[in-house]
Amino acid sequence: MRIWNERLPGVPLTLVQVPSTEASDVLRAGDADAGLVRLPVDRTFFSAIPLYTEATVVVVPKDHLITAAEEVTLADLADEVVFHPLDDVFDWDRPPGEPAFERPATTADAVELVAANVGLLIVPQSLARLHHRKDLTYRTVVDAPQSSVALSWPEEATTELVEDFIGIVRGRTVNSTRGRTAAKPDTEEKRGQAEQGRARQKPAAGAKGAGGRSTGGKSTGRTARGRTTSNSGRPAKRGKPRKKP
Repeated sequence: MRIWNERLPGVPLTLVQVPSTEASDVLRAGDADAGLVRLPVDRTFFSAIPLYTEATVVVVPKDHLITAAEEVTLADLADEVVFHPLDDVFDWDRPPGEPAFERPATTADAVELVAANVGLLIVPQSLARLHHRKDLTYRTVVDAPQSSVALSWPEEATTELVEDFIGIVRGRTVNSTRGRTAAKPDTEEKRGQAEQGRARQKPAAGAKGAGGRSTGGKSTGRTARGRTTSNSGRPAKRGKPRKKP
């Protein structure tokens, strides 16, 4: 947002937060130009640039036994009730732990159940931070599936402004040749004019004396009155006129 506002101050950029399960529908409907989404996406419709892969964590009450370890495995959760909400971002072959009595509708609902000491929840780390509560914490699950995040947009809607946004997200500088906002170099015509201007410049008058010439690094010449000057620049002494016989 900061870099966009610096480079394109006349074009407002608005961020819209939507559930991950609705992100593709929002882009398809044209309600957003591009989005940070979770992979996979429909590559027949969307373009996508993978950005990073998140760590997977288990959300637990702060007084849970699991908090004694810095990291856990799926085997450590085998005897725990683990919620599998309907908007779960993981494509499990078989969800870990004991199944809950019902599937919560959303991740936010599942977090409320964890806070009530009903079970645990496995999510990407960013979702654990998004739904942070003072009575909950999380631990990394080292062997769980991971979720990758990408910048995605409808391929047929790749506008110049979308290209600008892609460049900012990928860290391109303002002088990048692929960015529309890059500074324009001097044209050949301007460079040619500058060369001609330098060619017309002449040495400053009087650099060697008026009408003088360089001789061994020193100059000699005539003053305005026609008197010969010495190498020191002072008028030379006149000799006495010879007497005519």
